[in-house]
Amino acid sequence: MSEQEVLDAERAYIVAFQHVPYLGPFALGRLREVFGSAEAAWAADSRRLRGVIPERAATSLESVRMELDVNKVMADLERHGIGAVTIDDAAYPELLRQIHLPPPVLFVRGTLLETDRDAVAIVGTRQISPYGRTVTGDIATGLAQSGVTVVSGMAIGVDGVAHQAALDAGGRTIAVLGSGLRQVYPAEHRRLAERIAEQGAVISDYLPDTKPDARNFPARNRIISGLSRGVVVTEAPEKSGALITVDFAADQGRDVCAVPGPIGASKSAGCNRLIRDGAFLVRSAQDVLDDLGIGKTPEQLAVQQALPLGEPERIVLGVMSGEPRHIDDICDAANLPVFQVTSVLTMLELQGLVKDAGAGHYVRKGR
Repeated sequence: MSEQEVLDAERAYIVAFQHVPYLGPFALGRLREVFGSAEAAWAADSRRLRGVIPERAATSLESVRMELDVNKVMADLERHGIGAVTIDDAAYPELLRQIHLPPPVLFVRGTLLETDRDAVAIVGTRQISPYGRTVTGDIATGLAQSGVTVVSGMAIGVDGVAHQAALDAGGRTIAVLGSGLRQVYPAEHRRLAERIAEQGAVISDYLPDTKPDARNFPARNRIISGLSRGVVVTEAPEKSGALITVDFAADQGRDVCAVPGPIGASKSAGCNRLIRDGAFLVRSAQDVLDDLGIGKTPEQLAVQQALPLGEPERIVLGVMSGEPRHIDDICDAANLPVFQVTSVLTMLELQGLVKDAGAGHYVRKGR
């Protein structure tokens, strides 16, 4: 088998495991570690399975694999225009890969791009006020115009306004659903979902036919924050579900920003408390960009569009981080000659992707 055929087979069996109740990311990771692949784990005998995963999960797996046609599952995804991006794939979002127990597979309509590493989540109340609508739209517009991908959950209220504003600004946006991609919720956002898929991505870690369920939405919030360098809460009351995303962001080491509101406004009570507790106070997209250390000037965006990343640029970016690294170390890690790395770093600096930290050291922009 070719390398691509091996990857395709592993992808198919990772998707197959999503049909098994009581078997989550940790158990699947253990199975792959012990048996070497998802495909081998799928075919493992009952006795060995029970030595790796709990009895209930093993029994469930035995039942599902007797009925499930893996090839048919993958053909159905393709027929409905749904991609499956696994944690093994280069297209899997790098920020999400860093969280605790990242989802083994994302079901995707649209495209996930390397530029989505500069992403900011915008969340808030469903019962949005005129004030919340204005500040959410302004911030999402400014972020999109600065080349930042806007992430949200496609709910009514703040989520919908953020997605719509990013689209109208010609930017990218990613919607994370608490249902399957064939069960878009809320129904009034079906057209919005189509637009997002054309100009970004609609994603879910739930199987495509999973119906919206109240318990799904808090869980999907960890993906919203996991995809993002920071979370912006534009309007939220004290008990808002959006604050669950803030909790996940804190656990994942992501920055939290909040838009202040009048002290007597109940719909801003959650934001005001976040600011009191240490969140960045933001009034505009520029505040968000400055606080998170991301975004590009119009000139940098023009250079990026004119000069898309090639393989050497991707390799060099891949060995860099938010910590300064000497050019000699970059050459060694990238296995590229110094003259080529010097040229690549100059190009990446023009694109606003790296910064010269002085004394031969460079740093990847964004925290």
